[in-house]
Amino acid sequence: MLSTLKRAIWLFVFAAVFLVLFLPGFGKLQELRSKNRDLVDKIRRLNIENALLEEEIKKIANDPVYKERVAREKMGVVRKGEIPIKIIPEKKKR
Repeated sequence: MLSTLKRAIWLFVFAAVFLVLFLPGFGKLQELRSKNRDLVDKIRRLNIENALLEEEIKKIANDPVYKERVAREKMGVVRKGEIPIKIIPEKKKR
């Protein structure tokens, strides 16, 4: 009976020491796994965005109509003889 009680106490002490030593490391491991998943998702999104931007570069390099449209819309370029008109929205009254 006493021998069984000693074994139970030693097992309890061993389990407590084991938890004290390894539980903080397990929490850090879970945190790092979560961060890794987030970074993998970000890499996937950036790869998709990169592919879309490469397609747009190819369009701009090879399609003169698309190149003109981008220049007009994004850069405000006009042809000779054209008069640019800016539409200024009215300020909202409160």
